[in-house]
Amino acid sequence: MDTNLALLLLLSPFAGFLFNIFFGKKVSKGISGAIGTLTVLVSFLLSIYFFTQLQSTGKAIEISLFDWISVHNFVLDFGLLLDQLSLLWLLFLTGIGSLIHLYSISYMHDDENMHKFFAYLNLFVFFMITLVIGNNLLVMFIGWEGVGLCSYLLIGFWYKNQPYNDAANKAFIMNRIGDLGFLIGIFALGAAFSTINFSGMSNFIKVNELTQFQEMILPIAAFCLFIGACGKSAQLPLYTWLPDAMAGPTPVSALIHAATMVTAGIFMITRMNFLFDLTPEVQNIIAIVGAATALVAASIGLLQNDIKKVLAYSTVSQLGLMFLALGLGAYNVAVFHVITHAFFKACLFLGSGSVIHGLHGEQDMRKMGGLRKAMPITFWTMMISTLAIAGIFPFAGFWSKDEILLVAFEHNKVLWAVASIASIMTAFYMFRLMYLTFFKEFRGTEEQKHHLHESPSLITIPLVILAILAAIGGAINLPGSSWLNHYLEPILATKHEAHHLGTQEFILMGIALAGAIFAIIWAYSKYIKQGFVPNEDSEITGFSKTVYNKYYVDEFYTFLIVKPMNGLSNFFRTTLEPALGKIVFSFGTAAYGISVQGKKLQTGSIGLYLFAFVIGVVAIVSYLFIVQ
Repeated sequence: MDTNLALLLLLSPFAGFLFNIFFGKKVSKGISGAIGTLTVLVSFLLSIYFFTQLQSTGKAIEISLFDWISVHNFVLDFGLLLDQLSLLWLLFLTGIGSLIHLYSISYMHDDENMHKFFAYLNLFVFFMITLVIGNNLLVMFIGWEGVGLCSYLLIGFWYKNQPYNDAANKAFIMNRIGDLGFLIGIFALGAAFSTINFSGMSNFIKVNELTQFQEMILPIAAFCLFIGACGKSAQLPLYTWLPDAMAGPTPVSALIHAATMVTAGIFMITRMNFLFDLTPEVQNIIAIVGAATALVAASIGLLQNDIKKVLAYSTVSQLGLMFLALGLGAYNVAVFHVITHAFFKACLFLGSGSVIHGLHGEQDMRKMGGLRKAMPITFWTMMISTLAIAGIFPFAGFWSKDEILLVAFEHNKVLWAVASIASIMTAFYMFRLMYLTFFKEFRGTEEQKHHLHESPSLITIPLVILAILAAIGGAINLPGSSWLNHYLEPILATKHEAHHLGTQEFILMGIALAGAIFAIIWAYSKYIKQGFVPNEDSEITGFSKTVYNKYYVDEFYTFLIVKPMNGLSNFFRTTLEPALGKIVFSFGTAAYGISVQGKKLQTGSIGLYLFAFVIGVVAIVSYLFIVQ
C-alpha cells in the first residue's frame, strides 16, 4: 500500500508532464493548466498523508524498488525514503508548487506554448521529488541533474530572446561545475564506505571506528559535496547564474529560484549531517562562505532597479544565511529558515509577477510608483512578506532569521556581525522596493496608468495564502515549544537544544529588530520624504557604480575564463583544425594519386592480363630457383 502511494506521489507530476507534452496542444489552455495543477495537488495530498502517518507511528518509510548496482562489494538499490526531512521538504515543495501552478494558469494564459510551460513545471516537480525522497546519493543525483535540466528549459522558455538563452546556458554550465564536485564526492564516499545509501553510511559511522583511509577521504568528500551545494544553491563563487535566471517567466522564479531548487544544497548537506559533523574544517568553510555570500549579495541588492533582480539577490543573501547556520552545525535552524523563506519569497516573486502583469511587462522600479491603490491585494500581500523577510516581529522571518543570528553569536561574533549587517541591508533594499513600487506618484506611461488594475483571482489567491503563511509560519518553531527542532531530532546526528529566551537572547533580538527598523526608516526618509528616484544607469558613479555593476564579477569571469576559452577555441577552429585537416586530406590525396596510377593497369585487355600473369609466374619461379 505505502509503496503504491509513494510511487503515485512521485509519478503524478510526471503523468502531468506526459499529458501536456503529448496532448497539451490538442486541449484548451484551461484544461492543460488544470491537469498540470491537479497532478501536483495529488502529490501534496499524499505528502500530507505520509506526514500524518509518520507523526502517528514515528517510523520513517524506506522502500526498495529494485536492485540497481552490484559491483564486487558495492551493492546499491533504487529506493525511496520518506522520513522527517524528506516529508517536510515535500510539504512545501508540492504545497507551494500547487499554488504556483494555479497562479500560472492566469499568468501564462496568453502564451502560445502554455502547455509546454506546464509540462516543464510538472517535470521539475517530478525531479525535485526524486531528489528529496531518494534513499541514496545516486538517486538524489538523478533528481539533482533533472532539476538542472528543467531550470535550463524554463529560464530559456522564451527562447526567441537571445539574452534569455544566454541566461539559460549560464545557469546550466555553472551548475555543471558544482555537479562535478558533487559527483567526485559521491565516488569518494562510495570508495570509503562501499555504499552511498544514507542509512547505510549513517549506521556505519555510528557503530564502527573509522579507518585511516576513511578519515582521510571524508573531508575531501564533504568539501566536494559542498562545491555541488554552492552551484545549486548559488553561493560564492558560483552564484552569478541565479540573478540572470530571472529571464524566465515569474512563476519559474518563484518555484525554482526561491522556494525549491535553490534549497537543494541545504537539503543535501542536512541529509548528510552525520558526515559534515565529522569534518569541522569543512563546516568552517561553509559558515564563512555563507556569511560572505549573504553580505555581498545584500550589498548588490541595495542598488538594483529591476524588481526581480532585487528579489534574486535577496534570495542569494538569504541562502547565505542558511549556509551560515549549516556551517555552525545548526541544521534545524537552517531548515527553519528554508521553510519561512519559501513562504515569503514565493509570495514576493509572485507579487512582483502581479506587478509586471499589471504593467504589461515593465520590471524597472524607476518606472513604477503609486500602485498601492490600483493593486491593493498585491500591495498588502507583498508588504506582509516584506515585513517577514526584514525580520519584523512577529512575522515568520523574524523567528527564523533571529535563530541564525543567535547561533552565530554563540559560535563566532565576527560572523554574527556580518550576518547582522546583511540583515539590515535586507530590510533597507526590500522597503526600497516597496516604496519605489507602491508609493508616491506613478512614473510610468499614460497608457500603463490607464490600464492599471488588480490581477485576476487566480493570481491573487495564491498571494493571499502565501502571505498568511509568511505571517504565521514562524509558529512551527517558537522559542520554548520548538516543534520543528523536536520533529527533526531523529535525522540529526547532533542534537541542538532549543533556544530559551533569556536576557542575552532578548538583547540580541532587540538589536536585530532595532537594526531592521532603522533600515526601514532610513529607506522611508530617502524614498518617501525626499522622494528620491534612482538615477539612470549612466549617471551612477563612484563606488555605487561598482556595486551597481555587481562588483564586476561577471566581467572578471569573462576576462579570466570566457575570453581565454573563446580564444583557445578560436585558435583550434582557425589555425589548428585547418592544419590538421590539410594533413588528413593529404593522406586522401596520396591514396587518390595511387589509385589513379593503378587504374591505368585495368584496361580490360585479356592479352595484357595473360602477359602479366606469365611475367608473375616467371618471377616467382626465378626467385625460388635463386633462393634454393
